[in-house]
Amino acid sequence: MGVITSQKITTFYEKYKSIDVTFSKEIIQVTGLVTQQVHLKCGSDFWPCVIYSSSFQGAKVAANTQSGLIQKLQATNNSTSLRFCFKLSDRGAPVTFFVSARVAGYSPYGGSEGVALFNLQYTQRPPDDLIEIIGRVLDANVNSAKRKDERINLSPDTIRRLKIVAKEAAVFIQGVPRRCMLRDVSFSGAKIIMVGVAKFLVNRDAGLRIDFEDPKESFLIKGIFVRSETVEGRKDLIALAVEFNDPVPMGFKVRLNEFFGLKTDLKGETSVSEIPVQKAAEKPPATEAAAGNKE
Repeated sequence: MGVITSQKITTFYEKYKSIDVTFSKEIIQVTGLVTQQVHLKCGSDFWPCVIYSSSFQGAKVAANTQSGLIQKLQATNNSTSLRFCFKLSDRGAPVTFFVSARVAGYSPYGGSEGVALFNLQYTQRPPDDLIEIIGRVLDANVNSAKRKDERINLSPDTIRRLKIVAKEAAVFIQGVPRRCMLRDVSFSGAKIIMVGVAKFLVNRDAGLRIDFEDPKESFLIKGIFVRSETVEGRKDLIALAVEFNDPVPMGFKVRLNEFFGLKTDLKGETSVSEIPVQKAAEKPPATEAAAGNKE
């Protein structure tokens, strides 16, 4: 994660404090949650639990009810603390912290008599680390809808800032990888240049793999070729627009949202840093200097 200001953290908290993030397998991976290190603490005792979801105001966790937890909660007047643990790419040691809470209620989980889903209400604002980690996910999800049609032209500078490994990428057509070059990307699609014949490719399903670094990640994003354009001076090359299918990987959304560098003021309005973007309806330049990289 990059550097984030205290003002941005406050903005995250005010905008998203009541929104729950469900810890699916994808969200666990994106946030770096270390599931084995998550516990409920009652008094001086710890109980393993599984986080189902969390907002900035509370959480839902599943825990074993046959381990003495219920009796301990009764003894502490339903007071507890939820221990979080995250492994972040830019920090050496795991980030661990507690959030004070009270149990507002619980119910059997998944029909099990031995496991219950506990509804926790935080008794204070959670640590900035939790607001930052969850806030980045929520912010990326919101902005991916608001800015879905804004394309990022891939110049050497934007490639460096996006931390894309190279302009060269791979597109999978019927499971067969083909080399291509990225021209632009957005939350909702991309434009690539490759060797091929338009009439055999438009309306075909495709999977575009984009490799990132710091940390190293690869996203295979499924979509469909929706239109083609000629490449000036190169009859053997075509430019193809890929429209991504839902869902687009959350990690990819976070990467693009970080690049856009949205600055939120106290009124919740947004402005964009000076970055080369254009609306999806606009046509890109007809030439591509590096398009000569054939298969």
